[in-house]
Amino acid sequence: MSEIALLRATFADRAEAERIGRAVIEDGLAACVTIEAVRSLFRWQGELCADDEAAALFKTRVTLAERLAERIATLHSYDLAAIEWWPATASAAVAEWVDSATHD
Repeated sequence: MSEIALLRATFADRAEAERIGRAVIEDGLAACVTIEAVRSLFRWQGELCADDEAAALFKTRVTLAERLAERIATLHSYDLAAIEWWPATASAAVAEWVDSATHD
């Protein structure tokens, strides 16, 4: 088993998630992006909000997680891009694939 990083972010819609996903994969910052439709409930500027959004899960190297988060935030349409990341244990084969699909 080896360690990779997972990043999760929500986007205004699937098109934005896909556009940013393609950009960070082309930049070598992520190996994979999985996109799903979600319903988000949140408090923003004092009001309770509910929106249909797209959530994306990015797979990358642990050493690239912060750079990937910064790049996503730069490309993101929201004033505050909610991006979380954490280390994850993966099989050696998956970790090798993530390593080969990304670069520093």
